[in-house]
Order: sequence, then structure tokens, then C-alpha cells
Amino acid sequence: MLNRTRDALALLTGIFVFYTAATGPFESLIQRAIFLALVVCLGLAVYPLGHGRRWRPLGLAVDLAAAGISIAACGYIVVNYDRIMTTLPWATTLDMALTVGLVASVLEIGRRAVGIIFPALVLVGLAYALFGDMLPGTLAHRGFDSAFVTETIFLGDLGIWGMLTGVAATVIAAFVLFGSLLLHTGGGQSFMDLAMRIGGRQAGGAAKIATIASGLFGMISGSAVANVATTGNFTIPMMKRLGYPPAFAAAVEAVASTGGQLAPPIMGAAAFVMAEILGVSYIQIITAAIIPALLFYLSVFVTVHIVSVRKNLTLVPEDELPAWSTILAPRRVLPILAAIGGLAIGVYLGRSVATTAFYGITGLMIAFVATSIGQIPAPKMASLVVAGIKDAGKGMVIIGVLLAGAQILVSMINLTGIGVTLSSMIVSLAGDSALLVALIVGGVCLIMGMGLPTTAAYVLVAAVLAPAMTAVGIDPLAAHLFVFYFATISVITPPVCVAVFVGAGIAQTNWLPAAMEAVRLGAVTYVVPFMLLLYPGMTAQGDWMAIGNALLSGLVLVIAIPAVLSGQKLFAIRALDIAVFVTSIALAIWPHPAAPLLAGLLLALSWHFGKARRPLSGAAG
Repeated sequence: MLNRTRDALALLTGIFVFYTAATGPFESLIQRAIFLALVVCLGLAVYPLGHGRRWRPLGLAVDLAAAGISIAACGYIVVNYDRIMTTLPWATTLDMALTVGLVASVLEIGRRAVGIIFPALVLVGLAYALFGDMLPGTLAHRGFDSAFVTETIFLGDLGIWGMLTGVAATVIAAFVLFGSLLLHTGGGQSFMDLAMRIGGRQAGGAAKIATIASGLFGMISGSAVANVATTGNFTIPMMKRLGYPPAFAAAVEAVASTGGQLAPPIMGAAAFVMAEILGVSYIQIITAAIIPALLFYLSVFVTVHIVSVRKNLTLVPEDELPAWSTILAPRRVLPILAAIGGLAIGVYLGRSVATTAFYGITGLMIAFVATSIGQIPAPKMASLVVAGIKDAGKGMVIIGVLLAGAQILVSMINLTGIGVTLSSMIVSLAGDSALLVALIVGGVCLIMGMGLPTTAAYVLVAAVLAPAMTAVGIDPLAAHLFVFYFATISVITPPVCVAVFVGAGIAQTNWLPAAMEAVRLGAVTYVVPFMLLLYPGMTAQGDWMAIGNALLSGLVLVIAIPAVLSGQKLFAIRALDIAVFVTSIALAIWPHPAAPLLAGLLLALSWHFGKARRPLSGAAG
């Protein structure tokens, strides 16, 4: 019964998202209310309370009550849309009851899906709004009663029905559906086979397979942790079987999966949210993220290569690799090309991002059916599509409840002014120094992002910390990418490195050595956010000279940082090797027009004239 209910709700949610992507969304609050009602009901079915336990009847009663009050609350918004948008309604006792029930349901599903940390943060925000006037000093605010908080959260478009929920209900939901259908109709296996063929016969082949595959999956996934759990179940056992140290295997998978959240086009769904917050186009966001994402993956490849050659890690046997003829078969390639073509048509025609996703889904489905006729039985085709929609529904649950919860938190931050207060405190502490502000903000982002999914982590730090950076003159786009990067890489940063925890669990090894390996593999990522501030060209802003300088400095870092951390040899004297690499790094981060060129020349000449064995430039096998 539960499975049938879950499947029916997932299909209904998928149909709603597909329909509104094709025809355009309903009026803002109506679209968001219907979507949230579907997501809450589906979330209660996907994450049932007490499932498999003796007290499940009590859990079922709680779930039914939560579903009922959530439907009632969302239905109330749909029915009273005109009154809410054209007047300033006063909160009644009924409004307060519906608000409490809906917020509690959203936070409870969030707790079941991603853990207690995020719901706890939202509750802290609500408690601060209601009781913050009792605090001493600058943290106190003027005070708000429960009726006013209800009006802010429920009876308008600044609270739970605000911009973040709107993005989740339209753009993000459409792309979650697109990505899930792409993976389930053959794209997932194609990505894995392509990664195996490209990386398998190079030094550290299994680790490079994990890097490529996790990057491809992560680019259209909304969660680094889920990506580790999915691709890691294949890549980590393969690395261990070929003799790779378990901690190294876990770290490679965790870092590569995290990198997928930093890479266009989805960026863990944060790309869409960032575009809305900054008021710029989605294309501008993903364009700005291309160079940093490229540098991230190049650095991982360089580190993996150096370590693999030094430790003589085994190549993947040729007979385990798929043939190119299989990878490039029409049934594999055409659906992916049609999906990309559909997206391209949507962009060319200037359609909305959600409608562009609809074109991509349509192209994918047409090509999938056309290439599968005679190859896959019709019931099997239908089951693959249904499985894709069901997985999309699960993804929409997590995204929907997280962004609805984040919207509540952001509305409380804006209502109380705590974001401005904290930003002022940071600027005051740093003495208006952009570098000190960036250092403080980066450290706080790592802490605030721990244990949170990518999108929720970004929304939180963007609301509280990005204003501190813009207050000292930092470009808003660079500031938001800065906080996004640090919030994202918190999942590989000890002590609460949840992506590493999952990878270490699959590898059956202690998490701490895996975390140390992950920090080394992802070391460049801790520097790249500062490069965003030093070199505007890093975000594709400025002329070709500015972009070229940014790219050259980044490439120096990509080689020098992994080389010095991995013990790469240039000369016979270790101290001289370290001096060359450190000097190259210093020149690369010096924002002078000639510095990147000097850094590149120093590194290239040292590499050329070095007498010692140089694994990085040797044959890869």
C-alpha cells in the first residue's frame, strides 16, 4: 500500500512539474502551494515515520495528520490567493494553527531526509524572531509577536512562499526531473562507461574513473553525499580490488562527488538560486563557474596521477573496460544528444529555464523511445521512465523541503536584521580589510555548511555572510561564489565531513585518514575562492587578457599545490623543489599583470631543467 501510494504521488508530482514547465507556472503562490503540498505528502510516503518498527501505527497516524494539515494549509493559500496578494491580512488563530502545522511538517521531513542540523537551524531562527528582544547587546531586536511572525511566514510572498520555494517549484524541480530521466534511460551507464574508457588505462586509472564518473553524475545531482553513495558503491570497491589504499579510495570518491556540486550546469541546484538572489541570468552564473570547476578537476587529476605513479597503483585491466563501439552505439548516444539538443533549442529560443528543461526532457524521451523500439520491451521502457520519475520525486522532496525551510530561515533573518548585524560585526572585526573579511567568512562558511546539503548551505551563508563581503567592495557575484565554494567543500573538511564519512563507510576504513587524503586532493579548492576575489577573469569577467591571466595563475596552482603536497621531485634537493613550488604559488596569487606569466615560466623552466625523475610528466601507461 505504501509503495503504491509513493509511486502514485511521485508520478503526480512529476506530471505537475512537467506540465507547468511546458505551459508555464500558475500564479506564484498557487504554484508554490501546490508543489509544497505534493512534496510534503510524497516526503511522508518516502520517509515514513517508524517504518518497519512495532510502533508504525502511531507513525502512520502522525504522517496522516501531517499530510492533512499540510494539504489544508496549502489549499488555504490557493483559495485565498487574491485576498492575500491584494490586502494585508491579519493572522487569525486558524492561520497560526495552519502555519505551525505546515512548518512542523516541512521541518520533520527535512529531519528524516537529511538529519537534525538544518531543521534545528530553522527552529533557532524562529526562536530568535520570537524571543530575540530578550537578548542583551547588539544581538537584540525590537521584538515580534506570533501573529506578526505568522503573517510574515504564511500570509505573503516573503516567508515560506518566497523566492526560494518558487525556484524549487519551477526551475529546480524541472531539472531534477530532467536529470533523473537522463540517468535512468541509459545516461547513467553511458557516463560510467565513458569514464572507464577514458581513465581506465592511465596511471591511477580506477581513481580517474571515479573522478570522471562522479563529476559527470555530480554535475546533474543535487547532493554530494548521495553521489558518493551512488557511484561510490561501484568505484570504491573497484579501487580497493586493484590495490588502492582504502582511505585514498574513499577520499577520491568524496572529493570528486563534491566537485560535481561546484560544476555547471546544476551546481547542486545552487546555480538557479544564486541567479535569483543576484538578479542575473542563469547563463551568467554557469559561465562564471566554468574556470573554477575546470581547475578543481584538473587539480584532482594531477594529484591522483602523482600519487598513482609514486605508489605504482595498478591500471584497470583492458578486458574490464567497455568497448568504444558499445559506448558510441546509437541507443546510448542519441538520447543524450537529443536531451542536450533540446536544452540548446530552449536557450536559442530564449525560453525560460524551466521550459528549456521541458524541451530537454521531450527530446530525451522521443530519442529514448525511438532507439529502444525492438531493443527493449515496452513494459521495460515504461518501468525505466517510472523509475526515473520516482527518483526525481525523491530528489524534489529533499530540494523542496530544504528550500522551503531555508526560505523560512531567510525570512526570519531579514525580519530581525541579524544578517546585517553579523555582517557589521565581521567588517568591524576585520577593520574593513577585504582579505581579513574573506578569511573570516571562509572559516565561518566551513562551519555553517557542515552537515548541510549544498543548496541549503549556500542559502544560509549567502543570507548571513555574503553581505559582509559586498560591504567591503567585493563584487557580488564573486562574493556569492566565494561563500558557495566554502559552504560546499565543508562536506570534505574535518571534523564534520559527511561525504568522507559515507565514502569511508563504503571503503570500510577509518574516516580520519580518508579526510586527510580528501583535504590534500581538494587542496586547490581552498585557494580558488580567494582567486575569485583577486582575479575578476576567474569568473569570466573582463577582457581576454584578464581571463587569460586568471586561467594561467589557476593552472600554476593546479600543478604546484598538488606537487608540493604529494612530494613531487624536480631536482635532487628537496628544499629546492619546495622553494620552486612555493615561489610559483606565491607569484600565482599575486594580483599583478605579470605575476601569472612569471609563475608559469618559473614552473616550466624548473620542470624542464630538473634532473630528478618527474612522474607527472612521465608516461601514464
